[in-house]
Amino acid sequence: MGTGYRDRRREAGHRDAGRRLSDRVSAKRSQGHARGCAIKPALALGSWVAFISHGNGQVMVMGDLVLTDTEVNPVMAKLIADGFEITALHNHLLRNTPHTMYMHIGATGDPAKLGATIHDALALSKTPLSAAPVQTAAAPETIDLDTAAVDRIMGYKGKIGGGVYAFGIPRAEAPRDAGMALPPAMGSAIAINFQPTGGGKAAITGDFVLAASEVNPVLRALRENGIEVTALHNHMLNDEPRMFFMHFWANDDALKLARGLRAALDRVAVNHG
Repeated sequence: MGTGYRDRRREAGHRDAGRRLSDRVSAKRSQGHARGCAIKPALALGSWVAFISHGNGQVMVMGDLVLTDTEVNPVMAKLIADGFEITALHNHLLRNTPHTMYMHIGATGDPAKLGATIHDALALSKTPLSAAPVQTAAAPETIDLDTAAVDRIMGYKGKIGGGVYAFGIPRAEAPRDAGMALPPAMGSAIAINFQPTGGGKAAITGDFVLAASEVNPVLRALRENGIEVTALHNHMLNDEPRMFFMHFWANDDALKLARGLRAALDRVAVNHG
C-alpha cells in the first residue's frame, strides 16, 4: 500500500462512472498466535480496503483494518479527522497474541483523497505499506492439505495463497448499502480459511455473513461440530437487509472441520458452487 496504492485510487476515479466496479487492496501483518497455533498472515491478519464507483468520479470505500490495541486510537483519530465513518470495532479471534482488533471503516468521495487518508492512517500502525515485489514466473503454490477432498465436502473450490486455502462464498442475494449492491470484494461474501497444522489437521477461521434468522441455526451447527464461535456482530451500519457476521475458530482434522462448515453453510442462503 505504498505510492502505487494511492495511484490506483486516482486511476479508479477516472474510470467510467456508470460502471459498478470494485477495486480491492490488502496488506497483511506479521505472523501471530492463537491457542498455541502460529497464525499465518493470510489466515486472519490481513487488512483490506475496497472501492466501488459511486458516480461522478466518486467512489464508496469500505475496509477492515487489523490493529493492535495501542494502534486503534491513533488510526481512528486520523480517519475521523478526514471524514471517515467507523462502522464497527471488535475482535474476530480469541486468545490471540498479539491481541488484534478489527476496525471497519466507510466513506464516499474522491478516490485519491480517500486512498491517501487510509495510507496515512495505516502509517500510524505497523501495517506493512510497501508495494509487493514483482513476482517472476514460478511453480504454483502447494499446500499440505487434501484440497480436492475439502472442495468435495464444501461444495466449492478454494484458492491457495500465503500458505492458506481460502473460500469466498457469495450469498444468494448480495447485501446492499446506501442502496448499492455490494460485490464480494466489499466484504459481503462468507470467508472460510484453512491453514494446515500437520498430520491432516488444519486451523480454520473466517466469517459467515448471515441474516438474523440464520444466526442461531449456524451457531448451533458450528458448535455441534466442534467449531468455536469467537464473535458475532455487525460490520456495516446501513446494510439492507441487516447482516450479522459470525467468526469462528478450530484446529482439528481438516476433513472433519470441512464437514462441520458444510453443515453450517447448509443453513445459509448462498450461491451454490
